Amino acid sequence: MSAYDVVIVGAGPSGMQAAVELRGQGHSVLVADEQPAPGGQIWRGVERNVETRLAGALGLDYARGAELARAFRACGVDYRPETQVWQIEEGWTVFLNHAGRAEMVRAKAVLLATGAQERPVPFPGWTLPGVMTVGAAQILLKSGGFLPQGPVWLCGAGPLPLLYAHQILALGWRIDGIIDTSLPSRRLQALRHLPRALRDWRSLAKGARWMAELRRSGIRILRGVTDLQAEGEERLSHLNFSNGGQNEQVEASLLLTHEGVIPSVHATMALGCTHDWHAEQRYMAPRLDSWGETSRSGLFVAGDGAGIGGVDAAVARGGLAALGIARKLGGTSDARSRKAYDVALARALSTRPLLDALYPAPTHRLPDDLVVCRCEEVTAGRVREAARAGAPDPNQVKAATRAGMGPCQGRQCGYTVSRLIAEEHSLAEGHAGFFNIRPPLKPVTLGALAALEIPEDAE
Repeated sequence: MSAYDVVIVGAGPSGMQAAVELRGQGHSVLVADEQPAPGGQIWRGVERNVETRLAGALGLDYARGAELARAFRACGVDYRPETQVWQIEEGWTVFLNHAGRAEMVRAKAVLLATGAQERPVPFPGWTLPGVMTVGAAQILLKSGGFLPQGPVWLCGAGPLPLLYAHQILALGWRIDGIIDTSLPSRRLQALRHLPRALRDWRSLAKGARWMAELRRSGIRILRGVTDLQAEGEERLSHLNFSNGGQNEQVEASLLLTHEGVIPSVHATMALGCTHDWHAEQRYMAPRLDSWGETSRSGLFVAGDGAGIGGVDAAVARGGLAALGIARKLGGTSDARSRKAYDVALARALSTRPLLDALYPAPTHRLPDDLVVCRCEEVTAGRVREAARAGAPDPNQVKAATRAGMGPCQGRQCGYTVSRLIAEEHSLAEGHAGFFNIRPPLKPVTLGALAALEIPEDAE
């Protein structure tokens, strides 16, 4: 069984920065990543796209990922692309799966740099073919230059829909309409965060430019829309909604939705780390010290998995985690580097209170007949029924309904189930808990397990 000083899970901005920093200090590092090339979601395909017209449309923030990718490639890590981490055991033993071959490696420390996922927000018709998330559309754009075929509508709130619309316009394409679900009433509440947000005024100016560009483009932008329904026979064909009290129907062959992002916490939950509830955005995040270490000694988290902050925060958190790991392994931390990362992180996070206040997580009531667990086709009404019949426990509801037992293991329905339980028992949502995350973290075949070589000294 191979042994390393550090195993990093994820080769996005934080994982790459941590790897470069740790290798610079002489530590042996393995980086396992599910994607075929480094970059994560934000810099997906950057090595291939950097010299193309697509990179220009994706923007300078995207193009600068190529520099870190080059440094990552050159730093001497054991880089394992297209590799899943399907289990982590304290000690630390990390189980990998590549091309159907399972392997276990040992490490003195583990860094989870697995990023975030888009928040699943069920609504009538969300399971229809032709309905997908903005993030998924961005994956297609960055991976192969795929452009959306119309009529195309965006629905949601936050910076990502604006960014995607800007990128599509820059490529000479168009979008038919945008349904902005942000609440005008939140703008006044958000103003108190503006002075702090001005520390990163360039990001604010960039968002203002995107908005101005969209208004000039003639794209129809609707605000105050309620009762959205995606409808069609075999696939999406039209949208129904209430606009200013008037029912309206528009043609749509593609609907891209987005209501914010949430940290990827399945691994830290499975390992029993302490988590805290983020009330404004309604998500769990691991409790970390200033170096990024969890409540389990030797287990670190960086990037958006530590709390949503964006690409600059991810790079800074990756560097801080690397310094913390080096310190944990008996080295000394460079005070100058620590200060530089701290300053960069504070600047990157300065806009978060403003964005969180402007774009809170949706709280509209879910109808009983709405499917909330796509894998097992469990409705909101069935979850409510199971919640009323027992204790406010997601695992009890899971046993009664099979919600959370499908291939995604609760990644798509976990927060919705917890929310419904909290509503039925009149609890604050964060007090309803979450599913117990059981191994494996990712599906693994029996063939791969059977071929796994377990050393004699392994427990």
